[in-house]
Order: sequence, then C-alpha cells, then structure tokens
Amino acid sequence: MYLCQQEIETIRKEAHVSTLAAPPPERMLLGDKRPSIILVQDLPVATDLLAESLEFDRFAVSSVPTAEEAQRAMLDQPPDLAVIDMGLSGMTGLDLVQAIRESGRDASWDVQLPIMALCRSEDDQMPIRAIERGADDVMRVPFHYPELLARLSALLTRARGTGPSFLRAGPLEIDRLGFRARLNGRPIALSAKEFGLLVALARDPRRVITKDELLRHVWGYRSAVRTRTVDTHA
Repeated sequence: MYLCQQEIETIRKEAHVSTLAAPPPERMLLGDKRPSIILVQDLPVATDLLAESLEFDRFAVSSVPTAEEAQRAMLDQPPDLAVIDMGLSGMTGLDLVQAIRESGRDASWDVQLPIMALCRSEDDQMPIRAIERGADDVMRVPFHYPELLARLSALLTRARGTGPSFLRAGPLEIDRLGFRARLNGRPIALSAKEFGLLVALARDPRRVITKDELLRHVWGYRSAVRTRTVDTHA
C-alpha cells in the first residue's frame, strides 16, 4: 500500500493529537500487562508514527513489513491484537488474515486473535473481502487515530472479557488472562490450542459441547466443515 504525502501528513497530525482523545490507561489494560499488538504494514513513515502513538497509549508494539515476517513473529510471541495492512506486497494482508484463522491446532497464536484490517479508502470491495477472510473490524486509510484507538480497545475488551477471568471445575482451576491452568494445585503444561479447548469445556462442565461449537470457538472456523481436527484431541 502506498500513501501520498498528504495522507502521510494527515497521519502525522492525527498521531500528534492522538492522546487528547485517548481513553484513560485503565481502559486499555487488563491487570498490569500492557496489551501486545503486532503492526503489519510496509510503510516505514506511517508505521513509525502509528507505533509511536500506540506505545504512548500503553500498548506493547512490534512492527513488521511483510506477512511472512508477521507469521514468524507471532510464532515466537503471540500478540493480543493484530493490525494488518490489506495492501501488503507479496503475501497479501487478506492471505495473512486467512492464514491466521485457518492455522489449525499447531499454531502458537489464538485463531480468535482480534484483527483490525487497514484498507484504502477508494477500494469499496476490500473491506468486505477482509471481513469475509476473518478480520474483526476494518478502518479505511487515512484514518482518525482516536477512532482507531477506540476500536482496538473495544476489540481487546471483547476478546478478553467474554466470560469470567477465572474458571473452576472441581479440582481444575483456569486463569484465562494469565493462560495458566492447575489441577489439584499443580500446573498443567498446555499448548495454545489445548488451553483454548480446556476453557471451552470448563465454561459449562455440565453441558455437552458439540464438535461444531469447538471448531467455531477454539479453531476459529466460521461455518460447518468436514474435519477430524477435534478428534485428534479426544
């Protein structure tokens, strides 16, 4: 994606006044952990300005210029949020969104990772395609930074605020925000998918959870599919 000088200046101005409209830090944070965000954009000037503003607004930001680098970075350190430019060269932003959602049980990141898609304002179809591939929200470029910040805050709240932070089922204790589980007081070593599966089952231990529900909530499938993914965890 390429920005003209006027668009760059617009972003620069928005970044300069961003904190005037920013929500207080306690709205952006859950506990003491700074929410981590990966910014996938191949525009150095715009990326630096946006990353600086997000850092000021209490995010821990990592930025990469390509989709391939984003996948490697997320394998090393799964983020809480992703902001992805749909106009990436090479592997596109659309392809990256789809890859995140269809990553399967071996990915270290959560397939339900909140994703904000950035789209050029003159492309009317791109926001639709981004949502269809799995993006949670879309912002057109150039954007108003305080609105982006508010939308990211809402995505983070929804992602972390669905259900109680702590779950208990008999001797099993789960800390959803800390990604920790204990059985009879002893820690359990779990992969990201195994942890998600445990949370899905522990939310309502007296109810039978269907395979389609697990595929939707843990693996991120948007519709019914023929797969034995869940069976491999049985």
